[in-house]
Amino acid sequence: MSDPLCPLCLRPIPPDAPQSVHHLIPKLKGGKGGPTVLMHHICHHEVHAALTEAELARSFNTAEQLRSHPQLAKFAAWVAKRPASFASKVPRNRRKR
Repeated sequence: MSDPLCPLCLRPIPPDAPQSVHHLIPKLKGGKGGPTVLMHHICHHEVHAALTEAELARSFNTAEQLRSHPQLAKFAAWVAKRPASFASKVPRNRRKR
């Protein structure tokens, strides 16, 4: 059985790659229990960095629509050149103590 493909970058998602489930319609906009897709974590992060919950629900609620967004298309072309297990080295937000 082959690895699933990320719907944004179209690279395989190996079991050891950072990954997450994306709700095509955000849960806060009525998508709880709705369709989901498995994505590389870096791709999922980029989707939420580029689009608001309202935009996702209204205009970008399919894989094809996500790939058509100019910023996401540019990102997908860039990340597609990286290995399937590529993960960003961006540090997590640090909470104030």
